[in-house]
Amino acid sequence: MVSTRQLIRPAGRSVEFGGRPVDLVASGDGTRVYVKDNRGVVVLDADSWEVLQELPFPEGGGSMHGIALSADGRRLYATTAQEHLYEANVGDEGLLSWSRTIPLPGPGGEGPSHSCGIALSADGTTAFVALSRNNSIGEVDLARGAVVREIPVGVAPFDVAIGEGGASLYVSNWGGRRPVEGEQTAPSSGTPVLVDDRGVARSGTVGKVDFGRGAMVAEVATGLHPSDLVLDADAGRLYVANANSDTVTILDVSGGGFEERASILVRPDPDLPFGSASNALALSADGGTLYVANGGNNAVAVVSLGEDRADGHILGFIPAAWYPGGLAIGPDGALLVSNVKGLGSRAEPEDPAEGRSVYAYLGTVQRVEPPDAGTLARFTEQVVADARVPQALLSWERQEARSGAPPRPVPERLGEPSVFEHVVYVIKENRTYDQVFGDMPQGDGDPSLCIFGREVTPNHHKLAEEFVLLDNFYCNGVLSADGHSWTTEGNVTDHLEKSFGGFTRSYTFGDDPLTYSSTGFIWDNVLLHGLSFRNYGEMDYAEPVPDDLTFTQIYEDFLNDRNEVAFTQNIGIEPLRRYSSPSFPGWNMKIPDVLRADRFLDELAGFEETGDLPGFSMIFLPQDHGSGTSPGMPTPSAHMADNDLAVGRIVEGLSKSRFWPKTCVFVIEDDPQNGFDHVDGHRSICLVASPYTKRGEVISEFYNQTSVLHTMERILGLPPMNQMDAMSPLMSACFADEPDLTPYEALPANIPLDELNKPVAELPPGQRKWAEASLEQDFEGFDRADEDTLNRILWHFAKGPDAPYPAHLAGAHGTGLEGRRLVIVEVEDDDDEEEEDEDD
Repeated sequence: MVSTRQLIRPAGRSVEFGGRPVDLVASGDGTRVYVKDNRGVVVLDADSWEVLQELPFPEGGGSMHGIALSADGRRLYATTAQEHLYEANVGDEGLLSWSRTIPLPGPGGEGPSHSCGIALSADGTTAFVALSRNNSIGEVDLARGAVVREIPVGVAPFDVAIGEGGASLYVSNWGGRRPVEGEQTAPSSGTPVLVDDRGVARSGTVGKVDFGRGAMVAEVATGLHPSDLVLDADAGRLYVANANSDTVTILDVSGGGFEERASILVRPDPDLPFGSASNALALSADGGTLYVANGGNNAVAVVSLGEDRADGHILGFIPAAWYPGGLAIGPDGALLVSNVKGLGSRAEPEDPAEGRSVYAYLGTVQRVEPPDAGTLARFTEQVVADARVPQALLSWERQEARSGAPPRPVPERLGEPSVFEHVVYVIKENRTYDQVFGDMPQGDGDPSLCIFGREVTPNHHKLAEEFVLLDNFYCNGVLSADGHSWTTEGNVTDHLEKSFGGFTRSYTFGDDPLTYSSTGFIWDNVLLHGLSFRNYGEMDYAEPVPDDLTFTQIYEDFLNDRNEVAFTQNIGIEPLRRYSSPSFPGWNMKIPDVLRADRFLDELAGFEETGDLPGFSMIFLPQDHGSGTSPGMPTPSAHMADNDLAVGRIVEGLSKSRFWPKTCVFVIEDDPQNGFDHVDGHRSICLVASPYTKRGEVISEFYNQTSVLHTMERILGLPPMNQMDAMSPLMSACFADEPDLTPYEALPANIPLDELNKPVAELPPGQRKWAEASLEQDFEGFDRADEDTLNRILWHFAKGPDAPYPAHLAGAHGTGLEGRRLVIVEVEDDDDEEEEDEDD
């Protein structure tokens, strides 16, 4: 079971290795399979299905897509997220050795190009490479080892395929067509892209390039995020996987034509909302069967194509591991599947002293023989169950609200009333359960791993004790880029799953419309249904004015109530900016969270006068991220105490307001990457405070970030946004039927909030080592600091420089969810039972 609560039971034979595999290709003789991951290229023996070689890139990491073999099988090419096309010689045993680095510079000849798909000419002299950030196809002369021409295409080209006869090229423009003057746009990696009224990218196209003219001569609209291309030259068909639309587009390219013939929806059930993420393709040797990787369903759709290949229908689904992202057909007809997240972050480190970290990926590659009809039927039943399709459908399909249903904290059916009219959603940064709550004996904690315990976080502890302690709660993602997408969208796109070789296109925090899910954000859902909304700091890069102020200066201005310091606001999503408090600053480690809390409480006082508290409020409190032990910045404990006090004051203010009888507060982390947990590195913190929240109970039911979204949506009468929040269990067990209106009394901080890290020269040698390590880290933006180094800095700050570091538990999974027993029980269907619990 993975943190989305889906089950992983891949069909066929699987091999595991320590990377995130995004693409693969089989050798012509069928003896080897070459897999590109975030680190380099992995060579598999096709017979024994074992890893023969793991060859890291000389520099940089793998891009989202792009690996190719020459026709004679003697050379392999792979693209990176930086500015390289690497060439490797293929030895007699099928093993690789790097032979050349061909530069693929970014826009204007500088920076990364984040190159993706590769197509090799029939004579092997030319490689055509999709230069994602350049918005062009690079024509690479392989004899010279250089780009000799760039052909402008659409926005963010992803894959390329050479047309029949070699005179033309097809390209999937992942970001769609280029805007014309006057159209609504937003920037993505330096390029304006078409966006809708929510700020989400709205175009996807496939272009046709004429080599002789050196230009894209035609362009056809497809679904969103057109990714992998497969050309059937004999049938005159081009197949396109649209990852942000859950569809496959069939294009007619016969006789020089170029037009759409069909669009196939490839979800396990057509009534499901978005979320299947159809991102990769493979075509059977006879051209009659198309395989589609559904990353969101952990499955491969099997599509039967008609005689004229003009349409298709789904035959069934093959179980894959976590997020299949690359497909190929072996010479023997076997289906090969690269699973980007595989089994999660569970790879054992080569050196145990280095620890298992959030980046300790365990990707997998499957080999599956084409199933017969009976086997495929059984596979399909398994996919439907493991991907939680029934739960998603039950939540998505609006059941008829029962007449006279009494208000409940979490209504049983969408459309029935809730006792709550206001939801406050607090998003924090980067903590695991054991880091904060490991010292609470009533929960499943490990006190030896607790570094921000009761002394540092008295309000977290008091809130968990007065209300509910959730000791089986998980973050869906692993770092801030996917973490803030999970917390606000309930989903992540193919870009966020495939860019771990280098986020050189973007490390999104509301500043790249091409990384957003097509279903938009939680505030879009709120506003679409006529409810009111206010944002406090989420997806805002704040800067103090003047920008050279220190933490101490900003904190003293706050303490003395001078209000001489102002903050600029930088929110990339225009609709979010319009609903954001202009006085509440977002991300910046120099701004204390208690200042943010006061800015919210100031507005709450105004709402008290008008009675107009928004139906949905979102508050960003990032100070628990910390700055390591960087001199001049707050100590890790002071950062955490600041965050703790801010949370306590906000809950206290709400509990003493006129709105408290009808208000519910949810507090979560965006991701759990900086810390340890003895159950699983995804396990994290969730607080639920309201008059109807149970008092003094431990809740051990499985919940995750998308459970919070789903529960808030049900309270507010909103449908889920996509499959991921629709499938997640509602948090009904946290609530009672009768209210307890006792207000919350915040506890004061036990740690001075202006307790600063000392200058390096004043520290003893053991502490000096980690202060110097902090100086080498970048805390200006999200997750720029090395994760393992930061974990060690925090550990040794709290436990002392000589304390043994718990390397075996570091990172995203620790012992993994497999540490909790999972029992699968087959039960008889009861045809007379029409209603079922959503979580059954």
